[in-house]
Amino acid sequence: MYLEVRKAGFVNKGAELMLRAALQQVQAQYPEARTVMEPGRDSSPYPYQQRAKLGLYQKAWLWRKGIPFGDLATLMPARLREMYGVVLDKDIDVVLDAAGFAYTDQWGPELSEELAMSSARWKSRGAKVILLPQAFGPFRDGKSKEAVKRFVGNADLIYARERISYEYLTDIVGKAEHIKQCPDFTNLIEGQCPDYFDRTTHQICIVPNFRMMDKTTDAVAKGYIPFLERVTRILLKRDAKPFLLVHEGVDDLRLAEQVSKAVGGVPILRESDPLAIKGILGACRGTVGSRFHGLVSALSQGVPSLATGWSHKYQMLFADYGFDQGVLDINLTDDQLEQALDYLTDAALSAELSSTLMTRSNALKQQSRTMWGEVFDLIAS
Repeated sequence: MYLEVRKAGFVNKGAELMLRAALQQVQAQYPEARTVMEPGRDSSPYPYQQRAKLGLYQKAWLWRKGIPFGDLATLMPARLREMYGVVLDKDIDVVLDAAGFAYTDQWGPELSEELAMSSARWKSRGAKVILLPQAFGPFRDGKSKEAVKRFVGNADLIYARERISYEYLTDIVGKAEHIKQCPDFTNLIEGQCPDYFDRTTHQICIVPNFRMMDKTTDAVAKGYIPFLERVTRILLKRDAKPFLLVHEGVDDLRLAEQVSKAVGGVPILRESDPLAIKGILGACRGTVGSRFHGLVSALSQGVPSLATGWSHKYQMLFADYGFDQGVLDINLTDDQLEQALDYLTDAALSAELSSTLMTRSNALKQQSRTMWGEVFDLIAS
């Protein structure tokens, strides 16, 4: 069986964590399956070196001006394709789309239109198309709405991560048995705390996100760094041992460096392994984060967390964990911010919140297991 995992790559650690989580489940269920990923340049989300490390086969695929040319690889003899680990799109049996947040007007209609076109091709070739838990919408653009109708009609299973995403889909196409709701599936994969991590000097983790600068209003963008500086100063005043963790590339690093410099210097950790990042977040006393999967990694391990966010997915995530008040407005007064940070630094409040988060986490993990069971039942049918 050839099984493609798409839209989860290496552009950030959340995307890679989704890829690792999907591969873990697939390889446990189907150890003989050949897992495939589309190619890309070294600067793309899917560089060859990274794909090769995970033992992924290479899909013969090339898009130019909206036209797929991958089928030209049929001119290559089958034995050569086998020799070089190249798989044709027409040979794919199952497509698992693991785009965390791609199909929305916030990124434009093009990604939704590409999925509509691709899913029609897969359906015509008999492949099963499954959209793993992810955020959807909003869809206000007419092109986006038409694309949604098409890809929903072509898919065999679709999982919205939360209620608002589910409603963004069903408001367009109506309720359907194959549109379901399930939380983010990275909650099942275990982190691995690196040996170098010192829990005595790194206790409250601050995770910046450049998307708070380019996907928000001007007022929020201008206030984001000052907000992180206020958070860090309060934590320093409380001797809470704050540190900054870079969850993505140079843009997030630049924010971390700016905050650290402004408050007189706090440690900045950079880690390339997403499982190590999850391990670090699980070893902390608490987090203040803006990276969605960083927050999932913390909350799913019962770590008290506060967030700022740039889309509905953050509010819905904290609602899933029974802690709606954990999503903060950057314009909180100093007194309000002090009170919010008590959840991370006050022993009694922190312990109570951690217990609540673990109870919710266990229930959400069971939903993820149920989801994978449904996926595998469909594949086997």
